[in-house]
This record gives sequence, structure tokens and C-alpha cells, in this order.
Amino acid sequence: MIILPQLPLYVIAIICGLLAFSVTHLSMPRIIKKLEKADIVGKDLHKSWKPIVAEMGGFGILFGFIIGMFSGIYMHDLLAFPLCIVLIVILLVGIIGITDDLLVLSSKEKFFLLFLAGLPLIWAAPSNVGLLYLISIPIAISIGSNLTNMLAGLNGIESGLGIISLASLTISCIILGKYDVTIISMSMLGALIAFLYYNKYPAKIFPGDTGTLIIGAAIVSIAFIGRVKLIAFIVLMPNIIDAAMKFYSAGVMERQQFKPTQVDDEGNLIRPETGFKSLIRLVIRRPITEKQAVHIIWGIGLIFGILGIFVALTMPDVIGNQTLANFLQIKEMFYHI
Repeated sequence: MIILPQLPLYVIAIICGLLAFSVTHLSMPRIIKKLEKADIVGKDLHKSWKPIVAEMGGFGILFGFIIGMFSGIYMHDLLAFPLCIVLIVILLVGIIGITDDLLVLSSKEKFFLLFLAGLPLIWAAPSNVGLLYLISIPIAISIGSNLTNMLAGLNGIESGLGIISLASLTISCIILGKYDVTIISMSMLGALIAFLYYNKYPAKIFPGDTGTLIIGAAIVSIAFIGRVKLIAFIVLMPNIIDAAMKFYSAGVMERQQFKPTQVDDEGNLIRPETGFKSLIRLVIRRPITEKQAVHIIWGIGLIFGILGIFVALTMPDVIGNQTLANFLQIKEMFYHI
């Protein structure tokens, strides 16, 4: 099954990323037309003229990711099992996203279904870990997927943040010599870069929950299989801050209760006088354009992405820090609980 055994893992990862990019880029125009024809569209509420835009663009991201992953499995059969497990998890999360886009699931239903979708990832866990560690895997999939789904709504914000997070994770894994998981990160990264071309301002298509949920699921999968959970936590910090602000100000609310950010006569975003707090509304304390708001959020994501890379550079395997190595050894004991 190994077609090109001489290729190193990082070359295979690059090939997977390029294939994922190509498939998503080539399929998006047709997907947009199909969704518009099927009337799977929505209003872009953050523009004064309220254009009608195709939704559920996550289909294109999924297509690219699937081809990228299958290519990695085909070129390196020794990694077939963990890659297949991740592919199954992402597909299940994508199906839940499709269901949510079409039927609108409640927060509890979505959390539970995402927990179930994360269960297969347990089979890719190390054999010497404890029960609590195993249970934490599907919980993390559910939480991570919801995090990337919550910080959303502006043109390009979800796909752009996903690109920054996955690029940082990819670089960190390369620094740490974890080339196997770069097949996963590059497959999702390639698909997201292609999708951003159609999703950036002014958006021709929205990712929908189909797209936003699988970004978080991919990041969490990389975190557990590559054992880079701290770095994944850091790159997800903008999403964590956003979720914390929403929970603190409004608790767990259904999306129908959320009041959208308003648009003034000049096309600038303004936050409502009442309602929940969020990272986006923190950024628009004064009226700014949608494009400016997205760039500021991307900038925040880039800061945490760079911080994640810096953490990778300071790992004991990289710099030979014995004190840090001893601390991480203590941390490893908790995996057995």
C-alpha cells in the first residue's frame, strides 16, 4: 500500500495539504451554485444591503479534508489506523453540523451528539492511560467543536482563525518532530485556505456549523494524537475568551435569543445597548467596518498562535531544559488516572 516509501512524512503532509486545497478550491463554485439553487441561503446581517449568501459551505472543507486524509493513508499505511480514526471523527462531526444547519439542534443536543462523535478517538489513545483521560477525549471534542462554532458570524472570521490556529499547530508539531499529525493539520489547513477565498469579505458563502464544528474537532484530534494539548489550548484562546464572555454575561442561551450585532447607516458595526458580551463586541466598542473587526480578531489569534509556537520552541526536547522535563514527567503521571 505504500506507494512512495522514500517520501518523508513532512513531504506527504505537504502533498495532502495541496490536494485538500485543490479539491476545495475547485469544488466551491459548484457547491455555491448548488446551495443557491436548493435555496440553502441566508442574509448577511452585517451589511446594510443584507445580501443573500449561500450557507453550509463546510461541505467544501469536508471534501478537501477527506481527499487529503485518504491520500495520507494511501501513502503511509503505518499511520492508517490513527488517520482513519480522525477521519471518522471529523465526518461524524460534519454530519452533526449538517443536521444543525438544517434542523437547528439545541445546545444540549449538539453537545451530546458531539460527545458521541468524539468517542472513536479513544481507540487512538495510548494504551497506558487511565479512564478519566479516555473520558476527557470526547468531552474535549465536544467543547473544542463548540468553541470554534461560537466565535463566528463575520465574513472570514471562522476560516481565518482556523487557518491561524492550524498553521501554528503545524509549525509547532514540526518543531517537536511530530510529523505524523501534520498530515491531519495540513489536510484541514489546505482546505481552509481554499475556502477563505470564497468566505472572506464580501463572502460568497458561509461555512455554517458544517464548517465551524469540524475546525475545532480537527484541532482537538491533533492535540490528543500529537500530545500537544497545551499548544492547542493556547491557539484556541481567542475562542475560549469569547465563550467565557458569553457564558459570564448570558449563560447558555439558544441562538434564537441572541440579538445580532447592528449596522449603522455608514455600514459600520455597532454593538447593541443590551445583550451578551463577546470578543467581537469587545472589539467594536466604537463603530468600525466588518473587515476591520475581522482583521483585529485575526490579529488576536495570530498573537496566541505565535505564543503557541514559542511554547513548542521551549519544550525540553528542543532546548534540553531538565527542570521543565521533570515537570512534564510529573504531568505524565496524570495520564494513568
